[in-house]
Amino acid sequence: MDKLIGTTIVGVKRNGKTAIGGDSQATMGNMILKDSVLKVRKIYDDKVIVGFAGTVSDAFAMFRKIEGNLQKYSGNLERAVVEIAKEWQNVDSPVRRVEASLLIANKDKLYLVMGDGNVVEPTEDFISIGSGSVFALGAAKALLENTDLPAKEIVKKSLLIASQYCIYTNDHLNIEEVE
Repeated sequence: MDKLIGTTIVGVKRNGKTAIGGDSQATMGNMILKDSVLKVRKIYDDKVIVGFAGTVSDAFAMFRKIEGNLQKYSGNLERAVVEIAKEWQNVDSPVRRVEASLLIANKDKLYLVMGDGNVVEPTEDFISIGSGSVFALGAAKALLENTDLPAKEIVKKSLLIASQYCIYTNDHLNIEEVE
């Protein structure tokens, strides 16, 4: 019963700051279970932000792996996410069937770590995951190209737009920023 689907998480980099935010709705099928879930948090002495979509238990396991790798590699985010991807290459690895994805960022880098072991660094300064991600991506791109809004405000507006169109995304937001 911990497989909670349907969410929107969006990350944006702008002017030396990176923000990641998400809605707070937890659903199971077509039922809202809770409307106040924190899906975005800061880790590693508040220097890294992580947001998740997918199965809660798998997301927390991935959080722990990322935190461990950040400690092991002295905060080197790129190395931390690459090492997670390497674990999926091991056929016997227990993390091969993870049903969660993470957006992970520090002030300089933004990554998507998918449950199948793929790691993506977006070519543009924004990325989104979850059921409302296409709405949030479109909004983020338009706001980045046509306004001078800061990263945190772009994340907020993108999530609010997604919440208007995605039935699995609400307008109770949790947004974190690093600089």
